[in-house]
Amino acid sequence: MTLGDRNHEELVRALPIWEARIEMRPLLGGMTNRNYLVTDARKNAVVRIGGDIPMHGIMRFNELAASCAAAMAGLSPRVLFAKSGVLVLEHIPGRSFSASDVRTERERCVALVKRAHRELGLYLRGPTLAFNVFHIHKDYAHTLREGDCRLISELPRFMAVADVLERAVGSVQLIFGHNDLLAANFIDDGNRLWLIDWEYAGWNTPLFDLAGLSSNNDLSPTETEALLESYFEAPTNDRIRYQFDAVVCASLLREVMWSLVCEKHSDIEFDFVAYTQENLQRFEKAWRKFLGWGGK
Repeated sequence: MTLGDRNHEELVRALPIWEARIEMRPLLGGMTNRNYLVTDARKNAVVRIGGDIPMHGIMRFNELAASCAAAMAGLSPRVLFAKSGVLVLEHIPGRSFSASDVRTERERCVALVKRAHRELGLYLRGPTLAFNVFHIHKDYAHTLREGDCRLISELPRFMAVADVLERAVGSVQLIFGHNDLLAANFIDDGNRLWLIDWEYAGWNTPLFDLAGLSSNNDLSPTETEALLESYFEAPTNDRIRYQFDAVVCASLLREVMWSLVCEKHSDIEFDFVAYTQENLQRFEKAWRKFLGWGGK
């Protein structure tokens, strides 16, 4: 057990919500927080520990607002307790999805995301954030220049590409989105799907979540076309495809820049250099595809 884990154990045990003795164990996978499964005499809970991370746009007041709204909408587990740096959620027993699960269960995933887009705004309370990927590109570029990142020579090209993509996307419909649709954020309890982890939630175009569903889970062109038709409940046209392809590029460029920032600033034991390279290859492939539109 690391010093951080020992400190977290003391913090968790001191929370005023437990009944009798607790058992806790770390959950793997957190890049911007630490997660623990905690059991007491009456309940199982997931405790998320993490402070604000302004350089990544993560503000815990916004995560709490989104988590509460998603719970009230019946999309996510209940919020059991919250204080500065700590969020305690009802544990949902079930299976976290893999990318192949998302492809197999694409219709169920799209239906859940569509519900989130339609309903979360009805339950939100207090101030919430926007998730403007093009602002994020610019902000990351400032951070990367200040930190003299290893790909600093690529930043002018990245920002020129981001400008092209922003003009291609144009004006958008705003919904309150999840903005981090990795497969593992879908949980199947055997009866229904749940959507978890609202760190990056915010007002955005719905195309960003659809782009995440497609690119994060390796959907084929045919599967992506079906995803768009299912979400919009209409045949897909070239305008939507063009905007969608631009948002896919923008989302992958954001992932590259996110990882470059993490290379310099994260204390998580993870090979961010390899992750940057992986996403850079995916971005370049998506950008070449977008260039095939010929500047429409």
